[in-house]
Amino acid sequence: MGTRTFRGATILQFSLQTLTSQLGLLVGPKGFGHYWKTHYADKTFEHLYRWNAFDTAMLIPYFIVMIILAFYGIHRYQLVWLYFKNKKNAAKWSEPPMRFAEGQLPFVTVQLPIFNEQFVIERLIEAVCSLDYPRDRFEVQVLDDSTDETTGVAREIVERYARGFVGMAPQPIVYLHRSNRHGYKAGALDKGLDVARGEFVAIFDADFVPPRQWVMQVIHHFAQPEIGMVQTRWTHLNRNYSFLTQVEAILLDGHFVLEHGGRSRAGVFFNFNGTAGMWRRETISTAGGWQHDTLTEDTDLSYRAQLVGWQFKYLQDVECPAELPIEMTAFKTQQARWAKGLIQTGKKILPRVLKSDAPWHTKLEAWYHLTANISYPLMIVLSVLLMPAMIIRSWQGYIQMLLIDFPLFIASTMSVSTFYMVSQKELYPKSWYKSIIYVPFVMALGGVGLTITNTKAVMEALLGVKSAFARTPKYSVKKKGEKSQAKVYRKRLGVIPWIEMAIGCYFAWTVYYAISTENFFTVPFLVLFVFGYWYTGLLSLLQGRFERSRDPDQEMHEKPYPVGI
Repeated sequence: MGTRTFRGATILQFSLQTLTSQLGLLVGPKGFGHYWKTHYADKTFEHLYRWNAFDTAMLIPYFIVMIILAFYGIHRYQLVWLYFKNKKNAAKWSEPPMRFAEGQLPFVTVQLPIFNEQFVIERLIEAVCSLDYPRDRFEVQVLDDSTDETTGVAREIVERYARGFVGMAPQPIVYLHRSNRHGYKAGALDKGLDVARGEFVAIFDADFVPPRQWVMQVIHHFAQPEIGMVQTRWTHLNRNYSFLTQVEAILLDGHFVLEHGGRSRAGVFFNFNGTAGMWRRETISTAGGWQHDTLTEDTDLSYRAQLVGWQFKYLQDVECPAELPIEMTAFKTQQARWAKGLIQTGKKILPRVLKSDAPWHTKLEAWYHLTANISYPLMIVLSVLLMPAMIIRSWQGYIQMLLIDFPLFIASTMSVSTFYMVSQKELYPKSWYKSIIYVPFVMALGGVGLTITNTKAVMEALLGVKSAFARTPKYSVKKKGEKSQAKVYRKRLGVIPWIEMAIGCYFAWTVYYAISTENFFTVPFLVLFVFGYWYTGLLSLLQGRFERSRDPDQEMHEKPYPVGI
């Protein structure tokens, strides 16, 4: 006991000495007081700065970009406000306004679009065949466009479940394979509708595991004849698999809590997420059917359906678990596809929305939703201008920086952390604070690290460059340390990770410059850029290297379509 007391006193004494020394640095001749006097209180060179043409050429585009980003940042605050303001409008699965009569449940078709999903297809079919719904009003379609071993695996599993086995009665499940990928996922869904018997259609991607009660939680909300689609919330099977999946989970939680929650409660347009939702078949046909001229066929159909008068519901309290991408290249592929698809949909749909009779706030929200990814090219411009703008602004004085730069920074950047922390508090009211440690990394990855790949995707969409639907690889992993089959679907990388590393080095130099010139207030912001670019670049280059070093004889399987960016 005495030894512990002695050690405790020693530690306390050391802590007090450390604190005293730090305070001394702040008030000492070279501490914080000195920094403040020399940078902000010294009036010796006041009014000596003169505006010139070079400064104008740098600062005008810099402020234009910052103001646009600030508007999108303020919109995040607005979504939080809409979410809480309209909380009474939240739909709940247990409280549908109307219900189907007992014994008169409608026929439901469950569509499972798959493409090269050999590691997860059995898990999906098992979950879907276990759904609690009368089998005389239920069918499952496995819509397979695969070009690899998945075709044989999926066909065998479907035949087994159709025959039935011990513990599983014969299931109404069919296997439909296309020899071409015309229209990609949209084409497969449309082809399945040709032979579907259901009045309602539920859709699940291969990496989802719908819980047994999912259909019964959703179906009664369609007793209202005006409801055309019901979306449920994604949750995460492998959230704790790695640091990357933790960050991905927070990013998706923000979308499914505050974006979907805020929009649906406010009664403005929101979108089907491509999976874990159910459609009224009549809604699909009256809206023009599945179309494949964008990479986000789900958002495209959603807006067309709402424009012709159908109403959508979002059930935040109905969860549908799914697998998060475990590799950076897979995550970037997914995000780039969504970024490109939303811009394509915006080009196609926004003119119709703006000309429609929808309320102005619905049109404004649609504009923010479908154009949000424009922020990625703007981040490239900001990256180029940040260093010269920082130097120029430091010479102009701290008053201008505090009155102009700081509010823009708060609006465009700090809104990200607020947005995602609110979503965590809503989902995990007792443990949300544990997610605070991930906030800088959410900002670095979601706001900075994806800039290069998503800018490429956005520019392709704006210029009309078409590309194949590159699906996100899934490997059926849940636990930390569990070995994946990633090598089978891993694609060799191009030059983009090296570009990300180079830009990270540039920002590392800006951090050094800021410190050397005692411009400390900009350092935390610049460090986010360094970490964001280096993290995405390094993970893209290094993931899988250690697996291959353990298994050098394993041959790489080249896919006939791009996976890595």
